[in-house]
Amino acid sequence: MNITYDTVADAVYMKVSSSPVSATTRLDDALVVDRDKNGNIVGFEILGASSQDALIKSLKDNVSTGVPIAIGEATPMGE
Repeated sequence: MNITYDTVADAVYMKVSSSPVSATTRLDDALVVDRDKNGNIVGFEILGASSQDALIKSLKDNVSTGVPIAIGEATPMGE
């Protein structure tokens, strides 16, 4: 699993497969799921991540147990 946090978009992406994304489904205001051509989950995106207290605690716990999490800034769209 690969986890990244985009500080500009305030979004966490958890990639669980290296398959190419074929379809993206927005499940609600905060959760987006990417699937491959066979319908298998490739990754999850959590929007507004900093307001998700349980998520932030879980990510901090995973950092301390060795799950790598990349934190960075993306270039805003249109720049």
